[in-house]
Amino acid sequence: MNGFLKEFRDFAMKGNVVDLAIGVVIGAAFGKIVDSIVGDIFMPIIGFVTGGLDFSNYYLALSPNVKAGMSYDAAKKAGAVIGYGNFITVAVSFVIIAWVLFLVVQAINRLKREQAAAAPSAPVGPTREEELLTEIRDLLKNR
Repeated sequence: MNGFLKEFRDFAMKGNVVDLAIGVVIGAAFGKIVDSIVGDIFMPIIGFVTGGLDFSNYYLALSPNVKAGMSYDAAKKAGAVIGYGNFITVAVSFVIIAWVLFLVVQAINRLKREQAAAAPSAPVGPTREEELLTEIRDLLKNR
């Protein structure tokens, strides 16, 4: 059992696993920020432009218990509903997240290209040290 725990500890402390855990935590926090941007900034602007539409309360009632004019939350409690307004909000959220991640990946790729261009190229022929070592080897071989 002790070997199993040591092996698990070694696995959990590898750089990739720790990096992944950090990425998940940052991703969760980033998701909350995007949800706030979409829900508190973009969707009210879209609602204003479209004449005051509140997408969060758009749904299609599937149950006779759902009365017209109910909020989406109340309608969900009353019966089956399809919340397409909520779906629109989540879709806008997804597009924003995808766009930001695209910009991040694009910036990282640009930095990699710049580093590759700035990196000194390897010498074409053998270095002076390699030439001397080759001569020493040849002299020792001929003895």
